[in-house]
Amino acid sequence: MGDHFSLSDCDVIGFDLDHTLCRYHLKETSRLIYESFAGYLVEHKGYDKDLLNLTPATWDFCFKGLVVDLEDGNLVKLAEDGTVLRATHGSNDLSTEEIIKHYGPKREWKHFNSLNTSFTRSGMIFLKFYFIDLIIVCFVVDMLHKRGNEVNSDFWKDMVAAIDHNYNTSAFKEDAGTYFPSVKRDPGRYLQPCSDSVKTWLQSMKNAGKVLLLITSSHSDYCRLICEHILGKDFEELFDIIITNALKPGFFSLVPQQRPFRTLVNDVEEREGLPSLDKPGWYSQGNWPHLHELLKTMMGKPEPKVVYFGDSMRSDMFPASSFGKWDTVMIVEEMEGEGIPKSVAAMSNEAQVEPLEKKGKFEEQGMKSPSALSNQWGSYFVDVHRGGGGDEECQKLTWCCHCIHKYSTMAIPSVEHIADLPLDYKFPRFSPDKPCTTGYYPRPPDSLLKRFESLS
Repeated sequence: MGDHFSLSDCDVIGFDLDHTLCRYHLKETSRLIYESFAGYLVEHKGYDKDLLNLTPATWDFCFKGLVVDLEDGNLVKLAEDGTVLRATHGSNDLSTEEIIKHYGPKREWKHFNSLNTSFTRSGMIFLKFYFIDLIIVCFVVDMLHKRGNEVNSDFWKDMVAAIDHNYNTSAFKEDAGTYFPSVKRDPGRYLQPCSDSVKTWLQSMKNAGKVLLLITSSHSDYCRLICEHILGKDFEELFDIIITNALKPGFFSLVPQQRPFRTLVNDVEEREGLPSLDKPGWYSQGNWPHLHELLKTMMGKPEPKVVYFGDSMRSDMFPASSFGKWDTVMIVEEMEGEGIPKSVAAMSNEAQVEPLEKKGKFEEQGMKSPSALSNQWGSYFVDVHRGGGGDEECQKLTWCCHCIHKYSTMAIPSVEHIADLPLDYKFPRFSPDKPCTTGYYPRPPDSLLKRFESLS
């Protein structure tokens, strides 16, 4: 395996779409996602209209990588060993004493082993999104308490209904819900076009004989809208294989759970699944074993070397590395909140699409970028563990940070950060034999550097 990783050594280069190739205007998109959920719960489920009100504290509460414990309505931030570092009940902080009361003197979350080995557990939700899973859940728990109702997992049924209302596979075509109609009306308000350097980078890999692969759980019609806006009308020429409605992480499952690939006609899936893939093209659903067979045929190799770029630990990094045995590059936007400057191309793009008056409007509302450091939750990578009874504080890696090191080959803030590098550039890769700061490009986050220096 070696200590370094290079794109030039790969035969196949794959990408997720959302937050990987496609960077959203996070402030606009976060507000839209929140409003699409809150609006549904108020209008269709009879929730209080107070749910529609947002404050500066709301934005600071944004944080990715928490766990919702549906048994008691708590949100928990975990250390790499399953220790509860911070927790809230609804939007209310739990003190050290309250955390110990819930999780015992060692502050152990009892379902951690199940989560840590499979990223799934009944009664638990792992939070990928900044707003959908987090703020709404907190405010709903607060509202239930206000009504004097018991908090149990039943409230999640309303959340699932809100997801289905706004994001089911026919919602885009039918203009249903709030989210898709808004993006269709004004895609430039929510989607950042890829920089010229990223487009050139993709083309250079194609010219170098690499197979380019796009795998997204988005439906084909939404995928087309995004790609035409961020890459141009001719985006299909960049990719050898496009797979939409991939339903990750299930895409990487092995028999007997695997779903067949299906062809598309006018964005509608054919009823009959394909027994195998025999040529490149645009497909829907599918599974990793059939894709692997096609890649072997295309490359003329028994084990083509694949690297996959994605932003989700549960849907991208964990299954691609564990089942597909692919190299993985994780997009970690939180690095930009800890000392890593945005790429020149990204800043240029933002300057073109976010005028000063819009930036000023968000600042007046106290709205930070969701990937910026949170006062409520602290660092995404490192946090302080506080024991009870005046025990000494110690710094621990978060569970999310540990997973990055375990299931990713390397981590970057965005593809823009590496698009101008030559394909044979050698990146240091994560390794259990190396310091935990090794594997981040262009450099590790501030909190990890400080922890490493304190231990040296």
